[in-house]
Amino acid sequence: MRTHYCTDVTENNIGETITVAGWVNSRRDHGGLIFIDLRDKSGIVQLVCDPTDNKDAWEIADKVRDEFVLIATGKIRARGEGLENPRLKTGKIEIVLDTLIIENRSKPMPFELGDERVNEEIRLKNRFLELRTERSYNIFKLRSKVGIAARNTLDNLGFLDVETPILTKSTPEGARDYLVPSRVHGGEFYALPQSPQLFKQLLMVSGFDRYYQIAKCFRDEDLRADRQPEFTQIDVEMSFCNQEDVMAVAEELIYNIFEAAGHQIPKKFNRMTYHDAMEIYGSDKPDMRFDMAMVDVIDIFANSTNEIFANIAKNPKANRIKALKCPNGDNIFSKRQMKGFEDYVRKFGAHGLGYFQMKEDGLKGPLTKFFSEADLEEIVKRTNLVEGDVVFFGAGDKKTVMDYMGRFRLFLAKEMDIIPKDTFEFLWVVDFPMFETENGRTKALHHPFTMPKDLSDTSDLEAIDSIAYDIVLNGTELGGGSIRIHKQEIQAKVFELMGISDEEAREKFGFLLDALEFGAPPHGGFALGFDRLIMLLARTDSIRDVIAFPKTQKAQCLLTQAPSEVDPEQLKELSIRIRRTEQ
Repeated sequence: MRTHYCTDVTENNIGETITVAGWVNSRRDHGGLIFIDLRDKSGIVQLVCDPTDNKDAWEIADKVRDEFVLIATGKIRARGEGLENPRLKTGKIEIVLDTLIIENRSKPMPFELGDERVNEEIRLKNRFLELRTERSYNIFKLRSKVGIAARNTLDNLGFLDVETPILTKSTPEGARDYLVPSRVHGGEFYALPQSPQLFKQLLMVSGFDRYYQIAKCFRDEDLRADRQPEFTQIDVEMSFCNQEDVMAVAEELIYNIFEAAGHQIPKKFNRMTYHDAMEIYGSDKPDMRFDMAMVDVIDIFANSTNEIFANIAKNPKANRIKALKCPNGDNIFSKRQMKGFEDYVRKFGAHGLGYFQMKEDGLKGPLTKFFSEADLEEIVKRTNLVEGDVVFFGAGDKKTVMDYMGRFRLFLAKEMDIIPKDTFEFLWVVDFPMFETENGRTKALHHPFTMPKDLSDTSDLEAIDSIAYDIVLNGTELGGGSIRIHKQEIQAKVFELMGISDEEAREKFGFLLDALEFGAPPHGGFALGFDRLIMLLARTDSIRDVIAFPKTQKAQCLLTQAPSEVDPEQLKELSIRIRRTEQ
């Protein structure tokens, strides 16, 4: 049916008769001479039909409209002088039609392909049409290339590709499970896996030594631009390893992926502890493409005559007062704008936002009256202020201050447009806390199978570090992992500290606890968010762009109208009854 893809033909093919096939990108009638831009996965080539050369082909071409599917045969010739199109790969040639077949017609399109102003709901409802664009094709070509590079790298490193179950047991891993009712076992449910975590650990107990999988995972959680209910991750586990071994594999994998995608990145990534990331940047996934580090000034504010600041400074363990320098901010932002920044941070729990302006004769601003000259000079020195800078202050409890000041750092950088667009800045964040406490309940910060560094002192659970690490790229968590618990007594102790009884642990994780008693090797691993990785490589803002048939932010597939109601008889077979609630 076809001898060439549209952009396979060049000036070297002039005089040859070939057959191409594809969709009509556009059609133009120039006084009887019909031009058709034909598009396939490779790009566009121009077809020409002159009624004086071939009346039969012209009569068919006259009926052609946009997005019709055509099979065209003709002779390649050079375009006339001055008629070349430098924007097309095939802009120096055209195909003069001998025969033309309309293989299929198309209804009028619901939107113009490539028009990003079109409502997302319309685009997702007709996702198969949106995927016809060159941009979409290139994204999925990139995705395929990255997948191949990942498989080749891990295969060369001795990892074995093993598929793990999709229908499995519900376990508490931090997000809600998607549940699947069992017909055979009425009233009982499978869960779709949030990750292959437990199974890949079992494979290490099995002696598989090195495992990987490009795995589908499912989490029933609220959605955002970089999150979907079903997603893909590159999942890796290895035995008889330490943190350095795992990081070395991850760095080689990522380096080869980026090289395959046409980017050169460092072979080794910088590192920062979780504690430093939070204290300096207010985030466990700091964007390192720009500086703007936060500085601790709680000791200086302890001397303030302002009662609010002084009281906050009395408890430096629980509270923070952070300074954030905005270079040249006094010349960029007006006082009105700087006052308006307070509205931004209030959305994240701030009670206010103080600031000083660095003038020629020193610090100025409404807060200066609460400080001595010596303390003002210390603020200038510690934050390294020069004339034209502004320094902002956040004060309050530790968690809230670091959160809103971290967000504010990113907000300011975007407002000033100082974030490089074409840079990939990687960072390992290491030494994560083992536990966190929410509403009086202790839970694992990563997951309960992470190896703690030391459990000899459990008086302050939030002070216990774990052997866990995250890979951050341009302020986005690309992935992460940990060294796992491979000794049953350590796992039992972690469950105990989390308030999980022996009975509950046995019910939820009995198969893993049993396995740990049969010679489990030391092991660890990591997972990379495959969709997020492609999103960053493709430089798109939405993860939906890199998933062929994505869900909306309401977890709906507009194309297939899922989720949807099912036949009552099917529910009856599954021992399920729907109870309607009044809205």
